[in-house]
Amino acid sequence: MNKTIFNGGLRMSELPLQEQPYEKCLAGGAGSLTDAELLSVILRTGSRGEPAVALSSRLLAKEHMGGLLGLMHTSVPELMRIRGIGRVKAVQLLCVAELSRRIAKSQAMANLHFTDPASVADYYMEDLRHLEQEVLMVLLLDTKGGRLGEEILSRGTVNATIISPREIFICALRYHAVSIVLLHNHPSGNPQPSPEDISLTERVRDAGHLIGIDLIDHIIIGDQRYVSMYREGLL
Repeated sequence: MNKTIFNGGLRMSELPLQEQPYEKCLAGGAGSLTDAELLSVILRTGSRGEPAVALSSRLLAKEHMGGLLGLMHTSVPELMRIRGIGRVKAVQLLCVAELSRRIAKSQAMANLHFTDPASVADYYMEDLRHLEQEVLMVLLLDTKGGRLGEEILSRGTVNATIISPREIFICALRYHAVSIVLLHNHPSGNPQPSPEDISLTERVRDAGHLIGIDLIDHIIIGDQRYVSMYREGLL
């Protein structure tokens, strides 16, 4: 039994449900809170007759949410269809998801090297793995391998992106890039390259040789997984 005494002489189990996550955090740190308790601290209040912890538990249990990860795939209108979630709470939840994405990206920035596929995949993972359509991005590099810029060149259907080498190199020439990295996601979560992916990689590689702009790699992002065409020997 938890015998820790909090303000007012009450044990945690005797505190109102709304106050328990705050005291639990003070006693054991934020890592001691469940997902629902963490969300309840953000939301602060529940709905009529339902404390924030109960509302958070119900939210995470929704079939379309799939737990905390579902916050990356939802919208304000979708959240507002859940009883007890109004516009303010919906915005709070989406901001939590976006803050989590930015924290992950900031941590990956320190190890980002464009000649290292693992560090590139790590840096762009949170940007791309949650998308429901394929996106093709080109990273534009200078003579020292530094980033001149990045551009999204194509947004495709759920299973295909249509792009030509011509469009890629028009972009590269505009930036005066000497090398490029292609990056795209597979919404299925499986990063294994399709025949179309391999064909595009070969055509971009060959076109780059003709005009003097090297294709360093083509990295495919899945769900916490990636494939580097360079490391697979496809470049």
